[in-house]
Amino acid sequence: MDAVRWTLWILLAVLALLGVNGLWVLAVRRWYRLHTAEPELLKVRCQDGWELTVHVRRAANRRFEEPVLLCHGLAANRCTFDFEPPYSLAHALSEAGFDCFSVEWRGIGHSRLPPRGRRWPDVTVDDLVTQDGPALIEQALAQTGARRAFWVGHSLGGLVGYAVAQGPAGPKLAGLLALGSPVFFPADPLIRRLIYVGSKAAWPRGFRNEWISRTLAPFLGYVTLPLSDVIINPKHILPPTQRKVYANMMASMSRNVLRQFQDWIDHDAFRSFDGSVDWRAGLARLSMPVMVMGGSLDRLASPKNLRAQYELVGSPDKHLHVFGCERGDKMDYGHGDLLFGTGAPLEVHPEIRGWLAAHATPLRQGEGLVTTQASPGPVAVPTP
Repeated sequence: MDAVRWTLWILLAVLALLGVNGLWVLAVRRWYRLHTAEPELLKVRCQDGWELTVHVRRAANRRFEEPVLLCHGLAANRCTFDFEPPYSLAHALSEAGFDCFSVEWRGIGHSRLPPRGRRWPDVTVDDLVTQDGPALIEQALAQTGARRAFWVGHSLGGLVGYAVAQGPAGPKLAGLLALGSPVFFPADPLIRRLIYVGSKAAWPRGFRNEWISRTLAPFLGYVTLPLSDVIINPKHILPPTQRKVYANMMASMSRNVLRQFQDWIDHDAFRSFDGSVDWRAGLARLSMPVMVMGGSLDRLASPKNLRAQYELVGSPDKHLHVFGCERGDKMDYGHGDLLFGTGAPLEVHPEIRGWLAAHATPLRQGEGLVTTQASPGPVAVPTP
């Protein structure tokens, strides 16, 4: 009886702690919510039935025909690009005259719920490439009446863009900008260990990263998390910004996506889940304008990595830009510093904006485009 009683007490204590933690997380989300005008929400249905949510910021004075798809990376959501100014590329580009569509991949944020018969843990990067990417491009073109769109991706978002550009949707892209995207995966023992631990912790469904990050968010800026410099350099990001990033931007990771990353790291490959499609080799066939960008202290996409992928890209119109003190920048940028570092609005945003403007189709003053719905294709419906 004593054993049963102790077991019940322990169970009650665990449930009480979970309840307290749940209230804590809800309070953190509210306290550190983003104070900016809400974007327009649109729904788009992929061919396999999964419904995605896109967060749209339209230009008050649209100057360019092509819309911009802003695609987040692993363990992140749309707040990667649609954050509070001045750390919001979506705001900066919409003010410059671009219509911006901030993506949330399937299983993430507002795109979390799967259709009947599908499960979030089964999602792979292949699904983002063959389903999400093409549907999102079609939606952006239908919403703007444009013929082509730009793809701007951070980390995994850039990798998905590289793979999408090699498929049937490639001709619908006016250009691709990969920011901190590691096409090569050298044997970094620390990163390999982190992915290995994450894939094991993700059993049987996924790794609930956002729950942990929101729990710890209020303490950031006062304490530094171990190994945090792999993702961001806390010295380069203001403490209030750190707390809002961890409270709003982090997202869960499906088990199969983590398994796919583990395969890439173990074999230094960038390929489909079953290994049948070599997306890295396909970079040589790209012909659209490509901009490779990254940070001088990025451990995931190092300057050596960036130079190697730049050389591999076959496009005749390609550029490489590594942000860092060596070229006169304010700081040596890490992986997340490119988005939320104090120098990002002054040094990273202008370079992205300038490259897009140089490759975009200008609209004459007062000129408009007729918005048409591609058929067959996804149907974009405003959320009530």
